[in-house]
Amino acid sequence: MLGWELPPHNSGGLGVACYQLCKALSKKGADIEFVLPYTADHSNIDFMEINSAHPQDVQAVLSSGIAYDSFKYVKHTGEVEYVDLFGQSTIFEEAVGRIAKLAAFDVIHAHDWLTCRAAIRAKMLTGKPLIVHFHSVEADRAGTPMGGNPLVREIESLALMIADRVIAVSQYTKDAIIREYGIPADKIVVVHNHSNPDDLIPDEGGENVYKYLAEMRKLGYRVVVNVGRLTIQKGLPNLLRSFQIVLQHNPKTFLLIVGSGEQQFELIQQAADLGIANNVFFAGFQRGKKCRDAYTVADLFVMPSISEPFGLTALEAIGYGTPVLISKQSGVSEMIKNALKVDFWDIHDIANKIVSLVQNDALRDELHANSHREYMSHSWMESADKLFDVYHEHTGVHHG
Repeated sequence: MLGWELPPHNSGGLGVACYQLCKALSKKGADIEFVLPYTADHSNIDFMEINSAHPQDVQAVLSSGIAYDSFKYVKHTGEVEYVDLFGQSTIFEEAVGRIAKLAAFDVIHAHDWLTCRAAIRAKMLTGKPLIVHFHSVEADRAGTPMGGNPLVREIESLALMIADRVIAVSQYTKDAIIREYGIPADKIVVVHNHSNPDDLIPDEGGENVYKYLAEMRKLGYRVVVNVGRLTIQKGLPNLLRSFQIVLQHNPKTFLLIVGSGEQQFELIQQAADLGIANNVFFAGFQRGKKCRDAYTVADLFVMPSISEPFGLTALEAIGYGTPVLISKQSGVSEMIKNALKVDFWDIHDIANKIVSLVQNDALRDELHANSHREYMSHSWMESADKLFDVYHEHTGVHHG
């Protein structure tokens, strides 16, 4: 298994999905060696072997930047070298090639474009079947069809063609792979992500860290939250425009935005320009209790993404007790029927649905109760079963 991140050293949902997927696979008998591009303490993970693929003259590889977009190489001599994302992908490819020639395994399973070059090399060296697992495509990250970095698109295209099988995290993503790269539909298997209730952060009591918002809720104010990267893909400028309309109808509403990214200062400026800065809070990137408390302090979670391959944060919100409003341009909308759904571009519809919910507590509670029943009806074990079927098809190895 080739991946780019694992909790707690992750910047987003990719690491969480890989962790949960591997945990479910291991429970069904998979023996997994998970190979990462950096060195870190993963002693909290006991259900698979974790190794770092890096040059032999390097002692440690540390993340350096937002969203693991660059790495710091510490050599045995003490010399430090910084490597950008494409350079790291090349180094990872070479290091995985050395590992592949020594390891014994039945199948190569790679996650997203950053691991694809390494996966292709491992397949070329060993002849083992290659499964590429796409959690997003470059067009998603660019926020426009046929868009994005041409070098990334070339890597994705090559991996999709060479792979023996392609896994997509949603039908939405499968359709994007077909549209962007012309891959036959019967080569792609949809395996949805999930959110495991047992892995939600337990409520240890005590005050919510967003004390001001919690107190204002007692005074009749309502809170809307968004959790995710502050990047063009997530559609947050439209959320701010919608929220300006919301405040015209329901001034006693706050918007809490949790996350970091390249749009952060642009969004802060936009909130000021729209005259809504007093009602919008930017909390930055959060983990642990602060992240959980962001969900629990809210009356509604909003995910207005322009293109969201899946959307794990929506499931997390439901797990923590908050109903969701999600864009129709998302994978999670295929799983959760009991959600408010909008087109990402329709700021008036987004505003109308937010207003309807923050003004009606009974609607809020009913919507969450129904969505939570759906949430509890799915599990990562379903995903693991589908993957084992794919493994068996290409290796002949059974599980269980």
